[in-house]
Amino acid sequence: MKTRVKELRIAAKMTQQQLADLVHVSARTIISIEKEQYSPSLMLAYRMAQVFGVTVEDLCCLKENKALEDKQYEGL
Repeated sequence: MKTRVKELRIAAKMTQQQLADLVHVSARTIISIEKEQYSPSLMLAYRMAQVFGVTVEDLCCLKENKALEDKQYEGL
């Protein structure tokens, strides 16, 4: 799933480890989210959204991800 985590983290001048510490996960989890290899749980997304002062919808690009998912189901 596409997210804005890396973009927001860099804008906040924060390391992956600093963000990980703030939201109680490992730096590896943050790296995986930023590489779109792992989708955060709702609670983790909420924690990160609070850190950056954005909504979960904005953090997780929900409109964009829904549109991509909808395209996958068009031909079914």
